[in-house]
Amino acid sequence: MGKLAGFLKHKRIDESLISVEKRKKNYKEFTIPLEKKTLRNQASRCMDCGIPFCQSGCPLGNLIPDFNDSVYNGNWEKAADILHSTNNFPEFTGRLCPAPCEQACVLGINEEPVSIENIEKNIVEIAFKRGWIKAYIPLKRTGKSIAIVGSGPSGLAAAQQLNRVGHKVTVYERESRLGGLLRYGIPDFKLEKTVIDRRIDVLLKEGIIFKTNTNVGIDISIDSLRSDFDAVLLCGGATAKRSLSVDGSNLDGVVQAMDFLKLNNDYVSGSKKFSEIISAKDKNVIVIGGGDTGSDCIGTSNRHGALSVTNFEILDKPIKGRPAHQPWPYWPMKLKTSSSHQEGVNRFWSISTKKFLADKNGKLNALVTCEVEWVHNENERPELREISGSEKTWPCNLVLLALGFTGPGSLIIDQLKLETDYRTNIKASTKDFKTNINGVFAAGDIRRGQSLIVWAISEGRQAAHHIDTFLMGSSDLPLKDDFDLPSA
Repeated sequence: MGKLAGFLKHKRIDESLISVEKRKKNYKEFTIPLEKKTLRNQASRCMDCGIPFCQSGCPLGNLIPDFNDSVYNGNWEKAADILHSTNNFPEFTGRLCPAPCEQACVLGINEEPVSIENIEKNIVEIAFKRGWIKAYIPLKRTGKSIAIVGSGPSGLAAAQQLNRVGHKVTVYERESRLGGLLRYGIPDFKLEKTVIDRRIDVLLKEGIIFKTNTNVGIDISIDSLRSDFDAVLLCGGATAKRSLSVDGSNLDGVVQAMDFLKLNNDYVSGSKKFSEIISAKDKNVIVIGGGDTGSDCIGTSNRHGALSVTNFEILDKPIKGRPAHQPWPYWPMKLKTSSSHQEGVNRFWSISTKKFLADKNGKLNALVTCEVEWVHNENERPELREISGSEKTWPCNLVLLALGFTGPGSLIIDQLKLETDYRTNIKASTKDFKTNINGVFAAGDIRRGQSLIVWAISEGRQAAHHIDTFLMGSSDLPLKDDFDLPSA
């Protein structure tokens, strides 16, 4: 490494944030970048540890010590080249990834880990600013064509990889704009959409064809894609939202989180008025679900001007440190407090919702919960038990269900008669990403199930290698070794 024992001299420093009161007045990103000197010092904390567990903890296999060394030595362009060799979109992961690499960092055994994610984000931002990220146009075309269904991170990553080896790639997106959940599910205060747009501009210049407002299976048949293209890659994501099967779940005021977030993103982009979205203004809001989507709903509700925001999670409250049964370098399920939580929310754990209540006009005005406990029996799944006498009624005007997804939509699956696994995801092996239909592949959440953006990009890259091999007999596209640690 560029500076041996840098980790002894420098402590971890994270980006500071604009004050809560200021950032709640808009939807812009609110991190304050570190100075280059500070970033170089942070990169110098990367140890000469021998075995870089951070790389195996990263689903993309990012060459983390290598780009840290380049940053420390002031060679930002080389760092950008190293980073892009394994990650098509570090500007997305540098903002949105929970950084399993940092949890696998050797320094993290007894110190704060290297701030890998922040260094990654700054590398790519400097690269864009200095014009180092340019369109890569293949010198010749192979004559082979691929249709990709879905323009989320897995679809975009696969498209770029396949285009770079000379295939003609067409990406179909059912929405009017590209990006999938990056655009419609992630609030601008975490990812401003200009960040997506500038990368899409690069992909367009590289020769990738995008067709929006095209719902495959409705606007165009999946059979026509199979006949018109040499291969089809399904990257439609996990879109079947999980609901609550309790009384009153259909009341006006009980809303799926992704519907709430999508409409708000339409408002922020200027395509809808505030009066046309689901508003939390002057309402008592309850968010059910303690994950990232729930956190996004909290931040959005506060920006709307909610009277109060409350968050329920059915699981036990995690501890702040690393659980004993999840030792380094594994991903730990520990308490996470996001920037949205810091903006104002009352959080409750071990809470189960029993029913929703309506006022005389049939609109939601309260919900009823009970406290629960998880009973752990040896060699058996934990059992959920209600605590007798713990029922409580909570006044509320808006409930947001951030409960995740149960799998992909069934339209294309039914039309192609695709095989699915026990979780209803499309069955396709990581050995080749092939489905049971010849020439049809699947990658991302539609195959893996609801997961992280870093996994989606990895899936798209891996699938691209196997599609190229299917079409050409072999492939020079990189393929990550299968040595991943269990991740988030």
